[in-house]
Amino acid sequence: MLLNLAGKTALITGSSKGIGFAIAQALHAEGCKVALNARNLDRLTKAASELKGSVTIAGDVTQANEACEVVNKATQLFGGLDILVCSVGGGHSVAPGCESPEEWQKMFALNLWSATNVIEASLGALEDSEGVILCISSICGLEVVPGAPLTYSSAKAALNSYIRGIARPLGKKGIRINAIAPGNILFDGSVWARKIAEDEDRVVAMLDQSVSLNRLGTPRDIAGLSSYLVSERANFATGGIWTLDGGQTH
Repeated sequence: MLLNLAGKTALITGSSKGIGFAIAQALHAEGCKVALNARNLDRLTKAASELKGSVTIAGDVTQANEACEVVNKATQLFGGLDILVCSVGGGHSVAPGCESPEEWQKMFALNLWSATNVIEASLGALEDSEGVILCISSICGLEVVPGAPLTYSSAKAALNSYIRGIARPLGKKGIRINAIAPGNILFDGSVWARKIAEDEDRVVAMLDQSVSLNRLGTPRDIAGLSSYLVSERANFATGGIWTLDGGQTH
């Protein structure tokens, strides 16, 4: 399928590793001009070295002022912006029932405000290009996943609600927005890499019991759907939460 993404400009937050980096790789392979963003400059530089012609913009997008700076640098470098991918997030938190005000603040900043900050900062540029936004959510925001941190699940549920609610006003501006809700994704440094190292038999048993395809997902699985959703082939798709979990949720 021809996605016709060559020459498009894309800012991908949280793209020094994992899902964000895989999306950046996929868009770069389609001919997009990509800007990588993360907080850790060393990791960011290493990631960019694998994508010829890509640019790096370090910054913490959980902070509104830094998110504005990241977006401004991207639009200045590219002369505009066609695609925004919000991939910052993380599920490392406390066990259910052990929440604190500080933990709630941290997880909402990481999993919700990291998206709303850059989206709001990008609206002018995306309206000019009739661009598209893609957020990375989680199945934890769709239903109760046993053992998943409530702070993380609540933040992702809020992100899903935001995407559904903002789709109409953004649509009036010619901007599409969607999210992908991944299931269990394995990559270096992920929660599932740690769980396999701790007790691989337990992970195998969980997959056999709960996941129809009986495997963990990969960042490339997410990247493939991401490329489609930000392309003109998905021009009638907006406000959707696209589940990609190997058949885990019910």
